[in-house]
Amino acid sequence: MLVLAGTPIGDPTDAPPRLAVELARADVVAAEDTRRLRRLTRDLDVRITGRVVSYFEGNEAARTPELVEELVAGARVLLVTDAGMPSVSDPGYRLVAGAVERGVRVTAVPGPSAVLTALAVSGLPVDRFCFEGFPPRRPGERLARLRESAGETRTMVFFEAPHRLAATLTAMAEVYGPDREAAVCRELTKTWEEVLRGTLAELAARAGEGVRGEITIVVRGADPSSAAPPEPAELARRVAALEAGGTRRKEAIAEVAKAAGRPKREVFDAVVAAKKDGHNGDERGETGR
Repeated sequence: MLVLAGTPIGDPTDAPPRLAVELARADVVAAEDTRRLRRLTRDLDVRITGRVVSYFEGNEAARTPELVEELVAGARVLLVTDAGMPSVSDPGYRLVAGAVERGVRVTAVPGPSAVLTALAVSGLPVDRFCFEGFPPRRPGERLARLRESAGETRTMVFFEAPHRLAATLTAMAEVYGPDREAAVCRELTKTWEEVLRGTLAELAARAGEGVRGEITIVVRGADPSSAAPPEPAELARRVAALEAGGTRRKEAIAEVAKAAGRPKREVFDAVVAAKKDGHNGDERGETGR
């Protein structure tokens, strides 16, 4: 059995009671950071009797087959990350997929989540929301990704590193509008917990002064009544941006259509038209020479 265990995002007393039980009984504990795991076991006053292995971004692909084989052989493998639920912007997806493919049972110990905690305290609508993970690090890719969600009407939740917060909020203000409401949640459940609420422009200005700690950003979605449908050229550009990032065209069209609230056929036609226009432009250029 594969057990995904949620760990505290700050305050160790937030650990679910089952976490200590699972740590003690696991045959293998796969941890994103074994040093943090040792601190956690001290806080919970629990002794691990199984084997402890590291499982992080750098070795996730290579270690997954090994752990899957142990699962198939009957081992109980517990997966923990530094904070929150495995697989949510943390290692875990590959292992879950491998276990499911081999018919291994997968269960979870529910625990704290920075996504839900930030959403709950943000003061923004919570009836419908989406998690966008970490925005791309490069400015151009970041803008392209944000533009894909420009028409998103659900509340959006992002993770971000503190040293990129100001740049990301500035980009959000550019794409979503400077007056869009948002909240920056810092060090949730920890001693220096802080929730800053305001417009994207205001929050970007405050972030320029410098910030530390774990960051979660919550952004109000677009107003459905004022969100004009994107032009065909913009739909095609969004598809092209996804393709440039490695997404297959069919999946890119489906993703853009869903985000924009437009039929897939309309997005497909926009892509075809853009390609045709570009080709004709090339022909005209060659004729001119």
